[in-house]
Amino acid sequence: RDAALAGVTVEPVDDTRVTAIRGEIEASNMDAVPLEKAPKVAVYVAPNAPPWDDAVTMALQYAGIPFDKVWDFEVISGKLSGYDWLHLHHEDFTGQYSKFYLIYAGQPWLAEMVRFNADAAKQLRFATVPDLKKAVARQIRDYVGNGGFLFAMCTATETIDLALAAERVDIAAVFADGTPMDPQADAKLDWSKALAFTGAHVEPSPQIASFSDIDGHQVNAPARRQPLGAFKLFNFSAKIDPVPTLLVQNHRQVIPDFYGLTTSFLRTRLKPSDVVLADEEGAPWVKYINGNHGKGTWTFFGGHDPEDQQHQIGDPPTDLSLHPHSPGYRLILNNVLFPAAKKRELKT
Repeated sequence: RDAALAGVTVEPVDDTRVTAIRGEIEASNMDAVPLEKAPKVAVYVAPNAPPWDDAVTMALQYAGIPFDKVWDFEVISGKLSGYDWLHLHHEDFTGQYSKFYLIYAGQPWLAEMVRFNADAAKQLRFATVPDLKKAVARQIRDYVGNGGFLFAMCTATETIDLALAAERVDIAAVFADGTPMDPQADAKLDWSKALAFTGAHVEPSPQIASFSDIDGHQVNAPARRQPLGAFKLFNFSAKIDPVPTLLVQNHRQVIPDFYGLTTSFLRTRLKPSDVVLADEEGAPWVKYINGNHGKGTWTFFGGHDPEDQQHQIGDPPTDLSLHPHSPGYRLILNNVLFPAAKKRELKT
C-alpha cells in the first residue's frame, strides 16, 4: 500500500522466477548487490540557505529518505563521523559568497549571507570567512579519508578542491577577507591536497562569478560561456567495476545537460586516478566523476538542477512530482544507495 501511494510498482515473484532472474544476472552484464542498511545521511547547508533550491535535498525529500542538516559548527566540532554519506551543493568553500558580492550588492539575501558567515567565523575563532571555509574543507576531506562517502554538485565540487589546494595561499578577493588575492596564487597551489582536480588557474577578477578554469562551461563569464549539450553515461562491467556501474545505472544513457555555477570539469584538470562516469562526446569537459581518498569515496556531479537547465536565482523550486522518472535525479539517488551496498570481498 505504501509503495502504491508513493507511485512505486511492486511485483511479487516466486522462487522459480527468482532463480530465473539470478540466472539472467549471471549470464549478463549485471550483478546482485545486497543493500545491508540505510545510510545515515547528512546534507551540508547553512541554516539561512539562499532562496534557490538544492536538487539533492529535494530528491531526498521526494523519495522519503531521512537526512540531517549540518553546517560549519557541526563540521568543525567533528560530528561528520556520525554519518555514512555527506552531500555538498551550492557552497563556496573559497569563502567568497559564490562571488556574488559585487554582482548582487544591495540584495537582502546576500547581506544576510555575508553577515551569517562572518558571525560563524567569529564564533568559531577564525580570522576570516575564507579561513573558516578552508578548515571546513579539510574536515570534509578527512571525513572521506576515514571512510565516508561524499557526493557533491555545482559550486561545491570545484571550490572544495580550490580551498584544499590553497590551504596556505590567499585566493579570495578583497571583499571576502580584507586583503587582495595573492598574484602568485596559481604557482603556490598544492594540488596534492585536493581530491579530484589539479593544475587549475584561479579566476582573479572579483567581478566574474567564476572560480577557476576547472569548469568547462563558465556560465557567468560571458566571453567564455559554452552552450549546453548532452552528456552520455559510460558503460562499466558490473562484475568487475561494481562501484561505477551502480553510480551510472539509469533508464537513459544520454541526458540533456544543465547549468550550474560549476557545470562541468575540464579533462585537462582531472587527476589521473579519477574515474569518468559521464561526458559530452567530443567536448573538452566531463560531467560526472568518481574517485577514492583514503578509506572513502567521493563523487562529483556538475550542474545545479537536472530539471532546471538554465537555473536563475529566484527561480521557484522544481516540482519533482512533474518529473518522477528524471534520469538526472536518478543519478543523485544512485549515490544514496552506494554506501548501503555490501562490500565485495576481494581475493588476495
